[in-house]
Amino acid sequence: MLLAKLIENINPLEVHGSPMVEVLSLELNSKIVTSGQLFFALRGEKSDGHNYIEDAINKGAIAVVCEKLPEKINSVVCYIVVVDSHKALGIMASVFYGNPSRKLKLVGITGTNGKTTTVTLLYRLFRLLGNKVGLLSTVTNFIDDEEIPATHTTPDAITINKLLATMVKKGCDYCFMEVSSHAIIQKRIEGLEFAGAIFSNITHDHLDYHKTFAEYLRAKKMFFDHLSSTAFALTNIDDKNGKVIVQNTRAKVKTYALKTMADYNCRVIESSFEGMQLVVSGLDVWTRFIGTFNAYNLLAVYATADLLGVEKDEALRLLSALEAVAGRFEYVRGKNNIVAIVDYAHTPDALENVLNTINDIRKNGEQLITVVGCGGNRDATKRPEMARIAVENSDRVILTSDNPRDEEPAAILEDMKAGLDSAQRSKTLFIIDRHEAIRTAVMLAQSGTIILVAGKGHETYQEIRGEKKHFDDKEILMQELNELKMN
Repeated sequence: MLLAKLIENINPLEVHGSPMVEVLSLELNSKIVTSGQLFFALRGEKSDGHNYIEDAINKGAIAVVCEKLPEKINSVVCYIVVVDSHKALGIMASVFYGNPSRKLKLVGITGTNGKTTTVTLLYRLFRLLGNKVGLLSTVTNFIDDEEIPATHTTPDAITINKLLATMVKKGCDYCFMEVSSHAIIQKRIEGLEFAGAIFSNITHDHLDYHKTFAEYLRAKKMFFDHLSSTAFALTNIDDKNGKVIVQNTRAKVKTYALKTMADYNCRVIESSFEGMQLVVSGLDVWTRFIGTFNAYNLLAVYATADLLGVEKDEALRLLSALEAVAGRFEYVRGKNNIVAIVDYAHTPDALENVLNTINDIRKNGEQLITVVGCGGNRDATKRPEMARIAVENSDRVILTSDNPRDEEPAAILEDMKAGLDSAQRSKTLFIIDRHEAIRTAVMLAQSGTIILVAGKGHETYQEIRGEKKHFDDKEILMQELNELKMN
């Protein structure tokens, strides 16, 4: 595509060189630039793409988008100077790939918890309706039935538009995607046109990046502020910030709730480890999901389906056919009726929701053992709170490693331990090795015990000192439960 065409909508501060050149592709990583590419110099947390402009040119870049001209100018390269390279990337990537978000119905969901479950269930429901559908999620991406591994909750703007363009080419009518707060701030969704947006909830998370809760909330709100008047904005008004999120949006606002009168309401009638009986907008439906948090997720799915034109009865029928998402309250039964649950809960609110759900269902005398850790190089302020919540809502707790990344696992455990008093520490074990922690939980289990392994969910790796090693909580639980059967 001609560079002059690509820059029509970005209002550059300066164009140094001729834009009448053909751009073969877009790239933001100088290490993999090839001949004929347009290179975007992006400022990041750890590095500045402006330092690699010359490297990109030496590898064949014919044009550069930057916020500041380099000292050394190459006479055969066109430099596009802009206020914000991230914003320019989003807009130009959309144009380069033919504005694919306008050619299907793109629905995004943001919030602290529930994003993956909601978009995955929407993807499955709309496929059951006979549609070709795309999915962009933390766990994986799909172009109809073709699976593409996910590396981020929300990919970079080039990857998003490339995936959306392929979805359009393959005949997809819808795409459901998670929209992270990082992606909003970094303008990875700039240039996309959303048919609708969903707000699930907002709680303590990512303060290592946003620094304050107010900034975290502002990031989520920005998504709704930029919706068009033709889109819908579906918000959970049981969350105290549910109305704040949509107060400046131009989109058509719709609400959902379990505790408050809303456009879409739901009540939990009966709950067990096998599923829930719900009343959704006055109609009964049995689902295979567990917990109030999943009732919110299912209600958001139902409301979105209705807003996209699906018949209410058909939407409810399909809700009852859907199954749990990988790593989201997945459970298995072992010897002596031991119930083992794997969940991705890695925030205080998510952990408390899962534990409350278990405690609502378990019967008198059934012991609850919780295995949980906290990730390294992430918001450290939630560590003591996570430990406190685990201990206050469990009979026994084993604090262990999650993904320590570049931090010392023992130091992370010390941060968690700081949230406990002496009495709470007495019913807590501290086992750094996560496999050993899970094994210990199984060995401590008695007849009817419930084991919760929280924090990693669907992840099949553990990241230690920059190295990812295979590690699957569910796999290890199954292994240990099976070995227990042989005793």
